Amino acid sequence: MKDQPNSDFRHDFVREPGGLKHNPALVLNADYRPLSYYPLSLWTWQEAVKAAFLDRVTILSEYEEVVRSPTTEIRIPSVVVLKDYVKPQRKVAFTRFNLFLRDEFCCQYCGSRGELTFDHVLPRARGGVTSWENVVAACSTCNLRKGSKLLKTSGMSLRKPPRKPGSEELRNMGRKFPPNHLHEAWIDFLYWDAELQE
Repeated sequence: MKDQPNSDFRHDFVREPGGLKHNPALVLNADYRPLSYYPLSLWTWQEAVKAAFLDRVTILSEYEEVVRSPTTEIRIPSVVVLKDYVKPQRKVAFTRFNLFLRDEFCCQYCGSRGELTFDHVLPRARGGVTSWENVVAACSTCNLRKGSKLLKTSGMSLRKPPRKPGSEELRNMGRKFPPNHLHEAWIDFLYWDAELQE
């Protein structure tokens, strides 16, 4: 099935592995790196078994559980690697999620985490535009406190200046936020290139 376009593998990966119910499979690109870290590139066991049956992936690790058909028995994959390389998207979409990821899910004024909104550093009422360079994650308290004031007159300061992130930068940022559930078979593939502690 080599004639299948790479876009077949651009699935919507779930952010909460709990939503996958049972035995999700970690999906690696042909270079053995996850297609995405946040959300982590996971397939349901049904998708992983189907891809293996169609010879689109190589199974690297398996669960103890098996699935059976009238003619076949297969252990459920826990880690699969694509046989064809999927070129990562280079363009970073300007979305609320990517903005929060760039800002590490914390308010860029006070550093708090939790319920976030976004703030225009140069307020729209004063000509500010909605762009990577002018929008930051902010908690409701700081957003209300700053209001439509300029940064220098608000008595507040930014933790870092806002800028457009690169795709690799966002990818690496996502590695800082592992999901609640990490199967032991996934660890080596998620952090094999991480710097070792002395």
